[in-house]
Amino acid sequence: MISATEAIGMTAGTLTTLAFVPQVLQVWRSKSARDINLVTFGMFSAGVALWLVFGLLIGSLSVVITNAVTLLLALAILALKLLFREPGPQAEETNANPPSLELPGREKG
Repeated sequence: MISATEAIGMTAGTLTTLAFVPQVLQVWRSKSARDINLVTFGMFSAGVALWLVFGLLIGSLSVVITNAVTLLLALAILALKLLFREPGPQAEETNANPPSLELPGREKG
């Protein structure tokens, strides 16, 4: 039988984990992760991975399960961010027409 402490931990972990599902679905459906900050989600994923290790070290089933699932969802968001990466200003500049070499006041002819 699961203890009350583990039940509270599992409930809290489940709620915070499920909070990521709409974000993953939104990014997948829109094919855009423009508003997802890569550094933030990278740091978040690293933190969740450490929580997972912590859960393994203390033998807490609720910490292990919820952080394993959260890590998968966070990594999915990171993968989608990279998959749907939009070209930045530097890429746009290289694709643009070269600057005109016309002098002001002179007509083309």
